[in-house]
Amino acid sequence: MSRSKYILYLAPVLLIVLVIVFAGQVKRLQRQLRSSVRIVPGESKARDDDAQNLLDRDLESANSRPEVLVKFRAGVSAEAIAQITSRFDDRVQDEIEAVPGLTAVDDPDNADASAIVAEYQALAEVEYAEPNYEISLAPSDDQNRKRVSDPSFEQQWALTKIQAPQAWTTTKGRHEIVVAILDSGIEHTHAALANNIWTRPANVAPYQDRDLGMVDDMLGCNFTASGSAIDSLANSRHDPLDENGHGTSCAGVVGAECGAGPRVCGVNQNVRIMSLKFLNAGGFGTVAGAVQAINYAIDRKRAGVNLRVISAGWGLAQHSRALEDVISKAYEAGILFVAAAGDSNVDNDTAPQYPASYQLGNILSVAASDRSDALAPFSNYGAKSVQLAAPGKDVLTTALGNDYETRSGSSLAASVVAGVAALALAKQPDLTVDQLRSLLLKSVDKVPALQGKVATGGRINAAKAVSTK
Repeated sequence: MSRSKYILYLAPVLLIVLVIVFAGQVKRLQRQLRSSVRIVPGESKARDDDAQNLLDRDLESANSRPEVLVKFRAGVSAEAIAQITSRFDDRVQDEIEAVPGLTAVDDPDNADASAIVAEYQALAEVEYAEPNYEISLAPSDDQNRKRVSDPSFEQQWALTKIQAPQAWTTTKGRHEIVVAILDSGIEHTHAALANNIWTRPANVAPYQDRDLGMVDDMLGCNFTASGSAIDSLANSRHDPLDENGHGTSCAGVVGAECGAGPRVCGVNQNVRIMSLKFLNAGGFGTVAGAVQAINYAIDRKRAGVNLRVISAGWGLAQHSRALEDVISKAYEAGILFVAAAGDSNVDNDTAPQYPASYQLGNILSVAASDRSDALAPFSNYGAKSVQLAAPGKDVLTTALGNDYETRSGSSLAASVVAGVAALALAKQPDLTVDQLRSLLLKSVDKVPALQGKVATGGRINAAKAVSTK
């Protein structure tokens, strides 16, 4: 074959190879640029089209849900972490400051999470890696849910059962105590909640995160996907408004204000309720969102906010070390973590529910009881892993749209205990988290129906909590 024919055959092949190589280089350059773009509040908005396109890609990546949570070993620098993730063509979406080395990692190609976990777990620099598990509210949380047109104190059997009126003769709470609702947000304009909603004090600087930027967290913070890092510039991260209703219901149990109109009362009449939103309108969220929200709560506590209690009315069956680690850091920061036992009518001793089943010194796992002090038919239980019970069936509380409803779930029971914890702190503000937890465990009424179902064999009593030393 002549040389000219060889050239004719080889030319198309060489052209194809050059195109593939060039495309690969462009893709690599785009990823490098995407990882290097950082949006700073107050930055000039004048950008050329190419830079804006890069920003749009960065926004898309920031808004995507991270596939895995990776805990790098002590001593692995931020630069080394960036190099490792870049080698895998991944992106560090957020570093969790409260737990050094813990990062939320996003893969722009959306590879299978288990494959990404295996890649990182094989590295000597990695302590552990796990999928970013999905969290959702229990379906039973909406069973027997009913709007109430004319709510009144007489309908609130739960408050009478725990002897809240007797407790109020000692204290009705203190606005200096902050309880965080780790849930779907709070309707902060609700008439029964507005006066007790936490707002960032003037002497506390706005939340600053190296990856997320500065957030004007005047009403709390939003850690759903729609409130992601760069969205904070579009004023969504600082808006933890409830779109689901669950968080608003839990907030009402903790601290609805007894007003002159409809007399729906929370366990506290004077308290500050902080909104930590990580569940969306459909009641779905991720472990990464919960971890980021708890990390935020720890930061606010260290900044001077008197945040003493986090109430979590949700759960998942998978054991997440990342979630456990950040709750452990909340313990070190002096924050009690009250968790719903779950609503699947299972024994948590044999089928753990998290975060309720973590063996940490600041965890209080709460089962739901009914009007007769029996375990609610939907509630999880555990003679070892669930500490106590509280009213959680047909509880009257606040609802979206400045409304009221009865609702059931161990999430309501956890909210009752969180409210009682804040009452106890109003009476004894210097209690450590260990002392507070011990006091609550002693502040129960022993109930035969709860023997063998919860560790204390009892249901919380608010009057005892404010009188027990």
